[in-house]
Amino acid sequence: MFSILFILFLVVVVIQVGYYGLLFSRFSFAKKQRVSLRKPPVSIIIACKNEEKNLKKNLSTIFEQSYPKFEIVLVDDASTDATLVVMQAYSNQFQNLQIIHIPKTSTYSGSKKNALTQAIQKAKYEHLLFTDADCVPRTKHWITNMSAHFTDKKQLVLGYGGYIKKKGCLNKLIRYETLMTAWQYFSYAVVGMPYMGVGRNISYTKTLFKKANGFTSHQDIKSGDDDLLVKQASTCSNVALNWQLDSHTLSEPKTNLIAWMQQKRRHLTTATSYKMIHQFLLGLFYISQVLFYALFFLLLFIYSNPKAILLIAGIRFLFFYISFIPTTKRLKESDLILYAPFLELFLITMQMRIFITNLWEKPKEW
Repeated sequence: MFSILFILFLVVVVIQVGYYGLLFSRFSFAKKQRVSLRKPPVSIIIACKNEEKNLKKNLSTIFEQSYPKFEIVLVDDASTDATLVVMQAYSNQFQNLQIIHIPKTSTYSGSKKNALTQAIQKAKYEHLLFTDADCVPRTKHWITNMSAHFTDKKQLVLGYGGYIKKKGCLNKLIRYETLMTAWQYFSYAVVGMPYMGVGRNISYTKTLFKKANGFTSHQDIKSGDDDLLVKQASTCSNVALNWQLDSHTLSEPKTNLIAWMQQKRRHLTTATSYKMIHQFLLGLFYISQVLFYALFFLLLFIYSNPKAILLIAGIRFLFFYISFIPTTKRLKESDLILYAPFLELFLITMQMRIFITNLWEKPKEW
């Protein structure tokens, strides 16, 4: 029995080393992509549902962007608070603001994809930049940095949407999960296999959206306005990656574990709509993570001489850190380096719980 478990452990470590050494390292050591000097007019789109407080707190940071020509399109998607009132107050101060109000009715309670579609249709400009009401650009050069990655060929720009650093284990877990997600989607895009982006910081053209028929093919799925759009609209050559500091957005992190898990449950509902190759590769990586820790602790418990187990595990962690450390520096999350093994173990446990919960009940609201 021990020999079988030991061989399985070796196979799992080889798989993990393959991911970190051959795939994820491609982003960790990727060179900066060339950018254009053009500054096309940009429409910034924010779909809002009960975002009264966030709009009051964050919207001014968008208006303060240092960019020659842009507009902001706000959509009030069947809000039940004073979201629309706040939007209208801003419209009295700024001319470059469009407001779309979608009222709540007995048959309509909100749909982010519907809200975004209406905003895209009414946007003045060809180049669209998306974020959320709870996000703020890290600097005044966010629009400049994101739009600079558009070229004649690059029609979709994937950015990084991080979370504000605060004290506490939950904050580190949230930022670690966000970092790992970005590390993966950037890495797959580097090798010509883009599969997702985040709605907190993504940009594409109207032409690309129309060519992909918008959200039509997955309109019935509550989530997926970002990753499923990337799935259907991206190719190996039309995606640009932007991890530069000036391009980051920051969001207010959840302060409650249950609330964060609810958010992750919504995001997970789109995974079954990914391309089969992506489902396989993402699934294999997660399963190898689970098996690595399960076999590691089991073999340590049943084997009287743990040196070989520790050595093999050490090789895995060596490859992990060789590519993880540069990634944390690129995405400004270096404080997570020391805690990574503990955060990884806790995260895969939470992901398993979320997956099992979703099998019994699908989240319904966006």
